[in-house]
Amino acid sequence: MLASMARRMWWALEPFHAMVYFAPEARAAFDDAGLKGGWMGYFASRSAPMGPVPAEVVVATFYNFHPRLVHRAIPDAWTLSSPERVLAARSAAASATLERLLGPAAGSAELAEAARLARRATEGCDPIGRPLYAGHASLPWPDEPHLVLWHAATLLREFRGDGHVAALLGAGVDGCEAHVLVAATGKIPAELLRGARGWSEAEWSAAVERLRARGWVAGDGTLTEQGRATRADIEARTDELAMAPWRHLGPDGCERLAALVAAPRARIVEGGSFPAPNPVGLPPDPA
Repeated sequence: MLASMARRMWWALEPFHAMVYFAPEARAAFDDAGLKGGWMGYFASRSAPMGPVPAEVVVATFYNFHPRLVHRAIPDAWTLSSPERVLAARSAAASATLERLLGPAAGSAELAEAARLARRATEGCDPIGRPLYAGHASLPWPDEPHLVLWHAATLLREFRGDGHVAALLGAGVDGCEAHVLVAATGKIPAELLRGARGWSEAEWSAAVERLRARGWVAGDGTLTEQGRATRADIEARTDELAMAPWRHLGPDGCERLAALVAAPRARIVEGGSFPAPNPVGLPPDPA
């Protein structure tokens, strides 16, 4: 099976995970759980499976956010709430969002089948060297099929994300430089990525200059041939490191899962709870 299957499945499932960063139900749930502001909700809810970790752990595992953005939310989040309370709020928000966006389809046989296939795929994931995945994998599975699909999508996304961090480190690309490379493709505006990750204009410009000195970014801010090759290598390595669950599921299972989630995925995106492109970094297509 080609490693490109890993990218296709990431594109197909990402909205089921990342909707909790955009849906109004999530912001309300995190506010009710005691958190203050959207970024605190994001950092606390995504890191909560690892326990009440300090900001330095979140900086390390999330990788591409400016440390000061993380420090504004962590560890204050753990004085205002607790990982258990935040995780309960996150699950409730995911359930409410899916029920609103999918309607009766949230309880359909097709969605239940998709949930079973996605959960089966996670059985192929090894937590070694994958801290965010390992934290999420330690959580109990929910009972409702639409939440099983959401949890499986989250596990698969964090498994891939941990591998992407390893690929970036191996290429000697820091967190800000990673976003400069994405922006240089023209698929996602630089202003969106820079602002969403907390980098100043000066810090962004310095990252551009570092990549220009390596011959990866041209004077007009676009990728050079070497830059395109380097980014392609990073993405290919990320795909390879993300392939284990899809090998486990097999080609037929992957095709069936992709087909089953196509319609509900579209409803999530069309409902505005997962804009694409977006600050999470997923482009509008898997190319």
